[in-house]
Amino acid sequence: MDLLQTPPERFDEITDFPYAHSRATVTAADGAAAEMAWVEHGPADGPVVVLLHGEPTWGYLYRHMIPVLAEGGCRVVVPDLIGFGRSDKPTQVTDHSYARHVGWVRSLLVDVLELRGVTLFGQDWGGLIGLRLTAEEPGLVGRLVASNTGLPTGDHDMPPVWWQFRRAVESAEQLDVGRLVASGCVKPLSTSARAAYDAPFPDESFKVGPRAMPLIVPTRPDDPATSANRAAWRVLDGLDIPVLVAFSDSDPITAPMRPVLVQRLPGAAGRDHPTIVGAGHFLQEDAGPVLAEYVLAFMRTP
Repeated sequence: MDLLQTPPERFDEITDFPYAHSRATVTAADGAAAEMAWVEHGPADGPVVVLLHGEPTWGYLYRHMIPVLAEGGCRVVVPDLIGFGRSDKPTQVTDHSYARHVGWVRSLLVDVLELRGVTLFGQDWGGLIGLRLTAEEPGLVGRLVASNTGLPTGDHDMPPVWWQFRRAVESAEQLDVGRLVASGCVKPLSTSARAAYDAPFPDESFKVGPRAMPLIVPTRPDDPATSANRAAWRVLDGLDIPVLVAFSDSDPITAPMRPVLVQRLPGAAGRDHPTIVGAGHFLQEDAGPVLAEYVLAFMRTP
């Protein structure tokens, strides 16, 4: 597997994400290895919150949430998925699979950081990966926050707006990552923020990750990831850890998954699940501090 590394100077002009990053080699179950980057902030002895981003963003997405969580006493861990941010970028679409992304994140959290009992926040692909890890890695996740995400098995068709997004990503000669992020927000995205989302990708050869991720979402019952996702659902259906489902009010892509998660996850029962008002798919951009306060409140309840 050939890998690219974004030149560090591409991030030099980003002034609103001041956190030092670390890198370590992570290995998926099939042996595929790459270097993953992550940032940490907050007290080292605080309860750990892991924030997992999705497509086509990176850890920068959480810049409005990290300070709130850290000031609330949390040790905040924010990885960049392989293919995104400061992490290594495989050069072929076929280098990416659902199983590999689950394995790479597991390798960082379990093998490298040796975490247990974390509060895991997953949005978009961060949730697709995080829900699998919750089911497959006993003891890793003590609390779960699912936000504008789901765990598809391909038994139900994706919304038309998602198919439009997938076709646009597949067919674009030049993929405008900053524009994609802006289109998933309700509030305008600043020029500097759009530049920050573009920063990991100096040219099209670095954008294989953003192009690949829509292709590996299970969209049919015989998808390569369907069996593993069904197995994960069987575990999740009986896993009684505290769960918060925090969706926005303006995301047509993931909205149908909200009631599924609330009804099926035992730890979601009897809990008030917030709807973040005035926020789109990337609710961390539109309402990050509000969302972080909900996470803190959730962590302080039984």
